[in-house]
Amino acid sequence: MKNTKQIQIVVAVVVVLIMGFLFARPVKGLVTKNEDTAAATQEEAAADQFTLSSVSEASKRGLNPAIVTEITDLEKKADQASGQDKIAAYQILADKWNDVEKAVPQGFIYEDMATISPKFEYWLKAGNAYRKGYTNLQDSAMVVALNKRAITAYQKAVDLDGANLDAKTGLGAAMVTGTNNPMAGIALLQEVVKADPKNLEANKTLGLFSLQSRQFDRAIDRFKTVVEQKPDAESYFYLATGYQNIGMKNEAIAAFEKSKSLAADPSLSQFIDREIEKLKK
Repeated sequence: MKNTKQIQIVVAVVVVLIMGFLFARPVKGLVTKNEDTAAATQEEAAADQFTLSSVSEASKRGLNPAIVTEITDLEKKADQASGQDKIAAYQILADKWNDVEKAVPQGFIYEDMATISPKFEYWLKAGNAYRKGYTNLQDSAMVVALNKRAITAYQKAVDLDGANLDAKTGLGAAMVTGTNNPMAGIALLQEVVKADPKNLEANKTLGLFSLQSRQFDRAIDRFKTVVEQKPDAESYFYLATGYQNIGMKNEAIAAFEKSKSLAADPSLSQFIDREIEKLKK
C-alpha cells in the first residue's frame, strides 16, 4: 500500500511538477523586477493565518472517521498536558499524523515541541515536515507560510549544530524556493556537497535548481550522482529531462525507459511513451 502511494506521489511530481511548475514557475530571485509583487504581499499576509488547529482540521478531511476520532482524542490529551508530559503527548500525535502521511500538522507539532524544549532534533523534524508539506502543494498562501516556517526551523537547528549536513541541506533548499536570495541557499547546498560529494538530498536539490534555471549540463551531473545511490523513477525522469533539453536523445530515451520501468504506473508510462516518441522522430 505504501509503495502504491509512493508511486502516485512520483507521478504527481513528474507529470505536474516537472512539466508545469518546474519550467513555468520561476524561482524567487530569478524573476524580473516587473513581477507582480501585490500577490506576493497578499500571500505573506495570509501566511500568518495558519495554526496547528487550522491545519489539523484541513488534514482530517477525507480520513477514516475512526482515525479522525483517534487524532482528536490525542489532540485533547496534548492540550491538557504540560511540560514533558505535553512533549510526550505531542510525539504520539506526531506519530499518528505520520501514520496517515500528513506532514503539515507534524511540522506545527514539532515546532511546538521545540518551543517547549529547544532541541536540535525537534527543530530539524519541524523543518523537514514543513518542507515535505509544501512540496507539490497548490495553495500558494500555505506554501509561503510553510516555507517561511521551514526556514525558521532549519535556521534554529543550524544554530544548535552548525556541522549537521541534514539541517544545512534543508535550510539551503528552503531558501532556494522561499526567499528572494536563492543563491544564499545554493551556497549552503554547495557547502554540503563539498563536505559530502554524494549527499543525496543536496545533489537532488541542486539538480532541481539547475533544471529550473535551465543549466541542464549541471542538472545531469547532479542526477547522475543521485541515481547512482537511489535509482528511483523520479530522479531518472529528471535526468532524462536534462538530457532531452540538450539534445542527447539516446541518453534521454534510456533514462526515460528506466524511469518507466521503476515507476510501473500507467499514467507515467503513457507520458514517457509520448516523450520517447518525440525523441525518436
